[in-house]
Amino acid sequence: MRYGYTIKINFTGGIISPGDLLKILAAAAFAGVKQVSFGLRQQLFIEVVSDDYTRLIKELQSKHIIYEVHSDNHPNIVSSYAAEEIFSSRTWLSEGVYKDIFDAFDYTPKLKINISDSKQSFTPLLTGNINWVASTGQHFWQLFIRFPKTNFIYAWPDVVYTNDVASITKNIEQAILDDSNNFFDNNTVDGALLYKTIMEGAMYNVKQAEGTIALPDFMLPYYEGFNRVNNRFWLGIYRRDEKFSIKFLQQACELCMATKIGQLCSTPWKSIIIKGIEEKDRHLWDGMLARHQINVRHAANELNFQVEDDCKDGLALKQFLVKHLQRDDVRTFGICIGIKTRRKSEVFSSILVRRKPLIKFLGIEFFYRYDILCAKNYNPNERTGTVFSRNNFKWLLPEQLRRAIISFYASKADGIGIGDTIKIKSDVPVKEEIVVQVHQCPDCFSIYDAVVGEPENNIAAGTLFDNLPPTYICPLCETERDNFVTINKSSLLFVAV
Repeated sequence: MRYGYTIKINFTGGIISPGDLLKILAAAAFAGVKQVSFGLRQQLFIEVVSDDYTRLIKELQSKHIIYEVHSDNHPNIVSSYAAEEIFSSRTWLSEGVYKDIFDAFDYTPKLKINISDSKQSFTPLLTGNINWVASTGQHFWQLFIRFPKTNFIYAWPDVVYTNDVASITKNIEQAILDDSNNFFDNNTVDGALLYKTIMEGAMYNVKQAEGTIALPDFMLPYYEGFNRVNNRFWLGIYRRDEKFSIKFLQQACELCMATKIGQLCSTPWKSIIIKGIEEKDRHLWDGMLARHQINVRHAANELNFQVEDDCKDGLALKQFLVKHLQRDDVRTFGICIGIKTRRKSEVFSSILVRRKPLIKFLGIEFFYRYDILCAKNYNPNERTGTVFSRNNFKWLLPEQLRRAIISFYASKADGIGIGDTIKIKSDVPVKEEIVVQVHQCPDCFSIYDAVVGEPENNIAAGTLFDNLPPTYICPLCETERDNFVTINKSSLLFVAV
């Protein structure tokens, strides 16, 4: 069935009230919708046919439910709350801290905001524009700004107290939106200018950041099925087709309320987690899963994928690759495999499979080839990557992906990528930095480094960018040479120290 409209509903921080979700599901069911899905930023998607669209909208409005149609003007606030207590421990963060921050937001953000515990790798730390990462000091947060449409991250010089997170976020967003010339799509952006704009004369509870924050090695935990924590269980539910039956979700909400569970959690893996299930109630959840034929023990090498939201082609490619990984019994522990089919989308991944058309005609794409890229040190919280393999036919992809995975394990055996850190600015004098410039594609962020060249394209190491032929284009997205921008190599994301 072809759907006419996609409705998006945000759940702040991925926290879902069973009562609120029941209202949404009732509106969708009234409009004839049978299934819904969850997104990478912990939101809900409802696809509805054109004939039922008006009925659904009226129902949502009557229930005072905030939504967007075919747009993402207000990206959801992503948080690591879903990992709290089950994938994250020995931390000062708690449910109350997260909710205090969320309650302090008195506006609807237009930029992407992430609020994360650095002690976990289940949810991404730095895929937002404004990224708050819990510091080692109790109730203080480190802040990393990834300026919109750039590959540049600025580490805020101060750590910020919990009570000021929402207000500083609001002021930062307003400053960025008001000064788009400086802070949007500008690879020479001055983070210090933003800092001065926000902090000059302000009365916030802050202190200077000290040292560095360690990026945790990415180890995706198994997030499905029943799992015990102390004397309770949590239940993770993943769907291979990314679709959740409305009837199932309705019964899950009703069971939550009947057993005094106050919330569900949506995750960046398009799954849901129910925490706090009492041992005496487990049989009720078992029975509900059985009634709806919900399988909760998928192979780990299927759960490690990230696919763009509402992307049937990406999902089909994932299933094709998973089939080969399972057939060849390929280990994928510690890896996040992303699939990207759209030019401007962003996918959290250690290894990225990127589709590109050979021919475009009247907006229609023909004859696809595939590239495999690896994140810096294979850490999906990094963005700068290297090309592992280019221009593969689809039938070659499984073997090339297998080789990229082998490369990942070889790098770990050699100790690469362990203990990476994000450098925090300080007032301590340092030796003058040698400035090395590279050229970056503004669309896909690929890098041309003259030191390396592109031997696979017959461009020898040492070939200056200015000496490239006029016909040179980005090998990944085919952006023309003249559109590349010059940036300092040291500004490429994080610096290993």
